[in-house]
Amino acid sequence: MPAPLARAVETLASLPGIGPKTALRLSLSLLHKPAKEVRDMAAAINGLHQGVSFCERCGCFAEHGHCNICDNTRRNAATICVVEQPVDVLMLERSGHFTGRYHVLHGRLSPVDGVGPDQLRIKALDQRLADGVSELILATSATVDGEATAHFIARRYQAEKIRISRIARGVPEGGELEYLDEFTLSRALEQRVVWEQQG
Repeated sequence: MPAPLARAVETLASLPGIGPKTALRLSLSLLHKPAKEVRDMAAAINGLHQGVSFCERCGCFAEHGHCNICDNTRRNAATICVVEQPVDVLMLERSGHFTGRYHVLHGRLSPVDGVGPDQLRIKALDQRLADGVSELILATSATVDGEATAHFIARRYQAEKIRISRIARGVPEGGELEYLDEFTLSRALEQRVVWEQQG
């Protein structure tokens, strides 16, 4: 294999979810594309670190200090959804249903990995709560560390006059019970809701 192709394969294979075979296929695909198209792709990748930073207020992806969500005056500033990573905001925004704002922790509590409250954006959340927040929605992951993070935040602000809620867990739409794990099923039973009769 020519050295430039081998370097491209090695570079692509370092990305998450891409093994050597996929990296080779991608490299060969790039080799067959017009040179200008490949240069444009390289320029877009090169511009990631220069053009994307984190919002000073919420910690999400931003281009100019603040993100579009924080700058949007139509968003409900009194409701804040707390998530672990900026990508979680992108996923929640895809639903199109949440009209509040976000706070990104940039991680979750994990004593084993040496991640405590000081390594997360907890103090920034303290400051935001002083600005008239009425509800915190805890949208951390359903892992042990994610649950511990949610419990920590809930206990930290339990004396405040704000509503603290947790996103629901359970059976996904269109999901078959036989394919779900015990934790998901137990959560679905615990968080069951009253059946609303129509008409």
